[in-house]
Parts: sequence; C-alpha cells; structure tokens
Amino acid sequence: MNTDRPYILDVSRLIWRLNSARLPTGIDRVCAAYLNAFADRSLALVQWQSLRLVLPALDSDRLFALLKAGHGAGFKPRLFAIVLRALLRRGGEKRPITGKILLNVGHTGLNAPGLTEWVQRNGVRPVYLIHDLIPITHPQFCREGEDARHRVRMRQALVSAHGIIANSQATLDDLAHFADDAGLPMPECLVAHLGVEPLATHPDHSIHPRPYFLASGTIEARKNHALLLRLWRRLRDFMGAGTPDLIFIGQRGWLADDVFAELDRDQPPHGRVIELGRCDDAALASWIAGSRAVLMPSHAEGYGLPVIEALALGAPVIANDLAVYREIAGDIPLLINVADEDAWLDALVEYSGESAQRQQHIAAAAGLSLQGWPDHIENVVGWLNHRFGQ
Repeated sequence: MNTDRPYILDVSRLIWRLNSARLPTGIDRVCAAYLNAFADRSLALVQWQSLRLVLPALDSDRLFALLKAGHGAGFKPRLFAIVLRALLRRGGEKRPITGKILLNVGHTGLNAPGLTEWVQRNGVRPVYLIHDLIPITHPQFCREGEDARHRVRMRQALVSAHGIIANSQATLDDLAHFADDAGLPMPECLVAHLGVEPLATHPDHSIHPRPYFLASGTIEARKNHALLLRLWRRLRDFMGAGTPDLIFIGQRGWLADDVFAELDRDQPPHGRVIELGRCDDAALASWIAGSRAVLMPSHAEGYGLPVIEALALGAPVIANDLAVYREIAGDIPLLINVADEDAWLDALVEYSGESAQRQQHIAAAAGLSLQGWPDHIENVVGWLNHRFGQ
C-alpha cells in the first residue's frame, strides 16, 4: 500500500453506476481507467448530494478494490460497510487533505451546492475532466432542465478548478465560449485525447449469419437512431431481400419514444433492425469487427469513443461530419452530414458490398496510430507534475 497519496480520486459515479447495475457509458470507461491508474496513490472521495466524504487510506483501498471487482453478490452490503466505517471515523480522526489534487473525471457533483466552499475550506486543488457541453450547446437533445444543471456544473468547475482536462479540442473550444459568455476566466487547461482499450484480440466473425451494419451507444435523440430507421425503410425498397440487417447495441435512454415504438413492432423478413440492450466487451468486439460499417450519425459528441474503438478493430466507420471526429480520426472515417440523407443511403448501398471505397477505409484504419490509456495517463501525469510541481 502506497502511503504517499498526493491525489483524491472522486469515485462517486462508479459507485452509482455499479449500484444501479446499468451498462457503462464512455464516461464510465474513463472513470474506470483513472481508477486503475490512480488508486494506489489516491484517497477516495464519495459524494452524495451535499455530503463529501474523503476516506482514510485503508478504507480507500477497500473501496477501490470493490469497484475494480465490479457489481456482484455482496456489492451493496460491502459498499455500505466501507462507507459507514469511514463516516464513524470521520469525527475522531484528523486527515489533512490540504494541498492534495482532487481528480474528478466524471462530472460528479459539479452542480451540487457548496462545492466551491468545500474546496476552499479544505484547501484541495481540483482538476476536472470535462467531457462535453452538449446540454448547453444542444439542449433539444437532453432531458428537461439538464441545460440549467450543466451550466451550474461548468460555472462551478471554472470557479473552483486549479486545472481543466478536456477530452478534445472541440470540447475545450465549447468550454472557452461558455466561459467568455459567462464572464469567467479559464484555468490552465490540457487537451488529452482518451485512450482505447482493445476490446478483444480474436473477435468471432460468425456472430451473425447475415451482412449487417452496427450502431452502438445509448438509444437517445442525440444519437440520431431515427435517421437510421428512416434509411433502412428506404434500403428495403431499394435492395429488397438483399438488405443488410441493422444492429443497435445499447440501453434505451430518453427523448426517443418514436424509435422505441418502431423497435417494438414486428420486423420485416429482410433488413431487420435488431436491438441488443446488453453486450459484453468480447461480444461487442465481434459485432464491430464483423460489421459492414459502424454507423455514428450523432448530432453532437464531445469525443466519440465508438469511432476509435471501431477503427482499432479495423472496421469502417460512417459518421456525421463533426469537428471532433475530424480531430480524433482525420479523414479515415467516411464523414457525411446527417442532413444529406441521400448521401447516407448511397454510402450504405456501397458499403453493403466490397466496394473500393470501403476497402480503402479499412486499409486506412489499419494504419491509424491509436493511443492506449497508459499514453493518456502519462500525458496527464506529466502535465499535473508540471502544473503542481509533484
């Protein structure tokens, strides 16, 4: 056990996600990567509404180990026991945290009252990883009130931060625009592209008997599954019995009732739309690697891990023409504005066969240099050392 712990790692989001037994999102993957990288040099922070509890080293290690093991039998009682023990010790044990670097990489508690005061009172130095400003820039695709909550998150982050990590230059640009509009200064910032975890080394290419395209991610309005359903109706008219299937991998989200209604209807005999709510990493890798292409028609993204994960497995990608995709993947994906549905249809027809364009994109993906999580963490730690003199 490392007794030199310069960091406090906020694990609140991981606790909530495991406790709810929901599938991990891209942000959850980031939180897990930071847990693996920083657990041995951190104390754990648990937030619940206005409660902020920094655990002693021994309880932090127990909590970190529990989170790494994942949800299973006994998770909830063990979690409760660890947190209760730390709460009981809270009054009789002084653990100075002044000067420690607080890493919050999941947006957790940034809209909770009293955050700035707690930071100032305890003398911690927060560093926040900002994933996106989509509720502010595209509120029409988010739950009611989420834009106001996210404005509070970003304001408190800017006011209290000693440093900001952005997952992309596109995200940092959005944050800078928000800060300018709000009349707030920007703290020192780092753009650090996310790492890619190899999903599998030997994917099963026989996972589905028919040709298919794949879309992965939560089924919500922002991800634009509705476009794909419209395109598949047109594909069936054009290709008939040769229409490839369409696979959705992801849990159901919000503001997509029309999509859910269509998914719940009986499927046609060809060009079926198949919804897989749950999928482990090995199966996901097989679905990606065997697809004609991975489809990402999202209206907005802060990063777009599915694009990188697909390219890492050598799968072609057809995506909306977003600045962040150009930033992280250049011209390797086929980028088409989602307003041009005819162009999307043409691309789907072409990628249904062994077209020259599809083969060129597969070859380009094979030559893409992708960074892993160790590269990302090394970049962040180097910046933290420079920024804070660790």
